[in-house]
Amino acid sequence: MAVMNVNPTRMELTNLKKKLVTARRGHKLLKDKRDELMRRFLELVRENKELRKKVEEAVKRANTHMALSCSNMSDEGLSVALMMPSQKMSIEIKDKNIMSVIVPEYDVKFKTADEGDIYSYGFAFTSGDLDDAVKDFADIMPDMIRLAQTEKTCQLLAAEIEKTRRRVNALEHVMIPDYEDTIKYITMKLEEADRSNTTRLLKIKDMLLKDAHGY
Repeated sequence: MAVMNVNPTRMELTNLKKKLVTARRGHKLLKDKRDELMRRFLELVRENKELRKKVEEAVKRANTHMALSCSNMSDEGLSVALMMPSQKMSIEIKDKNIMSVIVPEYDVKFKTADEGDIYSYGFAFTSGDLDDAVKDFADIMPDMIRLAQTEKTCQLLAAEIEKTRRRVNALEHVMIPDYEDTIKYITMKLEEADRSNTTRLLKIKDMLLKDAHGY
């Protein structure tokens, strides 16, 4: 590693030792943060995988029922049946803090709690496949919102993990070794200066004794 461009003084040595202690503490905290983020990330990835599989199967099933209803009903009749929905869904977006990462949290709310309100038509002039399609889409909607939330959270956590990993590597492989090598360099310089001063003092002492006593 490279030695930093600093003056080899005792004050600079003290400052570098303090910085080294801070860097090591920060390195440990960032490693702990990275590990916890990875744990949370892997949990969300597993959940996301299960949700995506569930949503894809439900959407496929609902599309099948919708295709069958389209074949049994006229386009005009289907449009009229779905024209005036009685149930409404809203999404409240909140912020959630995961290890200093702000991620979205979606809260799904329905206008009414009555499950029958998802049907905006009478059953006399519609097919049973349309009922099944509407029911499938209504049931899977909360899971789709949850899937969107987990995918966005995974994206944000992945970005934070990468940023934290770069900081950990910079501290571990650049800053801390540079501090250690510079401290070692300054220590050697100071010890060398101390030895030179000691040698110079001994020579002065010998000269003074020679002048005073003749030996």
